[in-house]
Amino acid sequence: MATATPVSRGALTCGWTAVFLLVLTGVLFAIAGPGHRTGLLSLNAAFLVFTVAALGAVLALVMGVIGTLWNLRRGSRALAGGSLIAGIAGLGLTINLVSWFLAAQGVPAIHDISTDTDEPPAFVALRGLRADADNPAEHPGAEVAALQREAYPDLRSLRLEATPQTVFAAALQVAYELGWEIVAEVPTEGRIEATDTTRYFGFRDDVVIRIQAGDDATLLDIRSKSRVGVSDVGANAARIRAFRERLLQLI
Repeated sequence: MATATPVSRGALTCGWTAVFLLVLTGVLFAIAGPGHRTGLLSLNAAFLVFTVAALGAVLALVMGVIGTLWNLRRGSRALAGGSLIAGIAGLGLTINLVSWFLAAQGVPAIHDISTDTDEPPAFVALRGLRADADNPAEHPGAEVAALQREAYPDLRSLRLEATPQTVFAAALQVAYELGWEIVAEVPTEGRIEATDTTRYFGFRDDVVIRIQAGDDATLLDIRSKSRVGVSDVGANAARIRAFRERLLQLI
């Protein structure tokens, strides 16, 4: 009579470890961003929790693969399934993290983006709200403007064949549609100021839109600036592109 292969305690431990790492990673990711967004965690604490969660995702992937193979041979099929789930989830999280890292490496470490880099639209109503921000309301200057033009050559002033009043109304509508918090709308100056809060960490980025009558068209410029952080990982440029795309659909 054939003797059953003894169950390996190491295989079982590996399987449970993979499952535990997946659960821990999920909990930490659920704490990091929302914790900062609600004010329970400082930015440094939130980034620390996020970093530990990222490490947990990689370990869940590694232990998931090992636990699946080991439990199929010497352990529990139930833990083999659990390890497989942990490995797949860890792989997905790791791919997302690597994609985010590569995206960060692919853009310059700047956080102030404007379609007019020579005379960027100025914050007026938002200056007081940015008083305690790490990044001042003023544009950082020619060096950042040069980096922006190289990285985002498509972000330029919009020339629109519509009246300034029509463009202003459309721009305000788009700002509301995008979920921005409108801080100021001044039709006589062609100025709209708003704040956009990111979903995960709750970062507050400020936007100012300037609308001017040109010789044969209406000129629209938009500037988006982060309150904290050195690099915006392309978020401000993406925000301007989203605004531009929707605006051009309306006009």
